[in-house]
Amino acid sequence: MTAAGPSPSIRPGDPEETAAALTRGAGEDIGSTDGTGTPAGAGAGKQERPGPGSEGGRTLNAFSHAFLVLWAVLAAGPLLWAVMNSFKSSGAILEDPWSLPSKLHWENWSFAWNEANIGQYTVNSLIVVAGSVSGTMLLGSMVAYVLARYDFPGNRLVYFLFVGGMAFPIIVALVPLFFVMKNFALLDTYHGLILVYIAYSLPFTVFFMAAFFRTLPASIAEAAEIDGASHSRIFFQVMLPMAKPGLISVGIFNFLGQWNQYLIPQVVHVGDPDKYVLTQGLANLAAQTGYRGNWGGLFAGLTLAVLPILVVYVVFQRQVQAGLTAGALK
Repeated sequence: MTAAGPSPSIRPGDPEETAAALTRGAGEDIGSTDGTGTPAGAGAGKQERPGPGSEGGRTLNAFSHAFLVLWAVLAAGPLLWAVMNSFKSSGAILEDPWSLPSKLHWENWSFAWNEANIGQYTVNSLIVVAGSVSGTMLLGSMVAYVLARYDFPGNRLVYFLFVGGMAFPIIVALVPLFFVMKNFALLDTYHGLILVYIAYSLPFTVFFMAAFFRTLPASIAEAAEIDGASHSRIFFQVMLPMAKPGLISVGIFNFLGQWNQYLIPQVVHVGDPDKYVLTQGLANLAAQTGYRGNWGGLFAGLTLAVLPILVVYVVFQRQVQAGLTAGALK
């Protein structure tokens, strides 16, 4: 065996050139690849994650899709069942509640709208909810903006009082609420129920909008202030339009909660049946159905009560999703 001689490019006896040549050779070895564009030895010790096309990825996708299908059936099934039975006679419902209607009984809808006064109750609910949602959004956004943008003594205390209000059970306050409304002569009035709905919905609105206002850039408000805009003008003309996605999202949540509210109207709207809201009218219709047996009319009334909620959500579903994601990201 003979020892390898010096490289032809290296002149023996020149230490500096020898060191430089060895350095270049080491760099070439490090920069070499394995033929696939990956540095040699770069994949050693690393484990590849299963991609969408792998066995584990396909199993996870199948499970996720099965869960979503089950969730859709559980959510839409009762609604479709109610709509289907609203076109059937009471006898057909009792005989086979899961069968399709052999004939469309539109008189069920006429009975629910006219004789059961679902139309009047719907108008009453629209009046109350329109006033309460507007008042809740105006007052809640103003309070949330101040708590999110201004530092003052007691800021966190006020904020946590509103947050604590979300955990307060409304059923505990029903008896005191009745006497307060009675002393102020607000029983059986639209404006009395509107004020109660606003107070009921403010904690969640302040909590949601305060988090949303914190995500908005403060530099825009500072620029408007430098230009001479007042605090109220900055809020109404600059910051509030920027918070539109959050306003729509929390507005829909408040609409759903107030539209479906039953306990509060039962306390403050008990004397005048003509001022009943929709939930009270449906309870009254259900009580009448127990004696008359008009189950088709009851299902028609339930469908009429659900339709406004579906329309609102279908129209504003993109704004709801945008508001939730915008409020979650800084």
